[in-house]
Amino acid sequence: MKVSGSESAKVPIVTLVDDDCDVREAMGNLLDSVGIESLAFSSAQEFLAAKLPDRPGCFVLDVRMPGLSGLDLQHHLTSKGISTPIVFLTGHGDIAMSVEAMKAGALDFLTKPVRDQTFLDAVLKAISTDLVRREQAAMSRLHVDRYKALTARERQVMNLVVAGALNKQIAFDLGISEVTVKLHRSSMMRKMQVNSVPHLVGAWHALPEDLKTQDG
Repeated sequence: MKVSGSESAKVPIVTLVDDDCDVREAMGNLLDSVGIESLAFSSAQEFLAAKLPDRPGCFVLDVRMPGLSGLDLQHHLTSKGISTPIVFLTGHGDIAMSVEAMKAGALDFLTKPVRDQTFLDAVLKAISTDLVRREQAAMSRLHVDRYKALTARERQVMNLVVAGALNKQIAFDLGISEVTVKLHRSSMMRKMQVNSVPHLVGAWHALPEDLKTQDG
């Protein structure tokens, strides 16, 4: 699957993957009736070959399809690091499959025929989840960019401040004067664009673990 990075639209879109034409049409019409845009594909292979818009939303996948099943597609997406929320539709009330799907991160598992409101509720929940995920990811990238702008010494000071160390303790640990610590701390807070230790801690927790470990 190729995701276009050129599209900046923020309007949610639901991607339907189901080999049943009637189901695709019915779900598409239902979404359209409440103002939600959708794309439809008849197979996992067709979906993977498509260039999808980079927009918030969710994937609605049929479980049983010729070729790659919905569960196979879920595993493939996960292996590629694609975390768009997934809602499954199935014509078979298979508990084992639903457990597998949910354990793998699916947001919901619906059995056909599904009530319109039940389907819409699941889709709206998935879209909301994706919006939050994207917002958190954008904030994390912002904190990473700011963190990378810090000097090595400022990162050391930040790590110790987040750990609860006072200026005097930081000075002792780093072998520098307390005045120098204050200068590095002030510069670090300015570059991270935070005005309090709690805000700094929040920014720290938003950083990827591998980055924190690398500079820890």
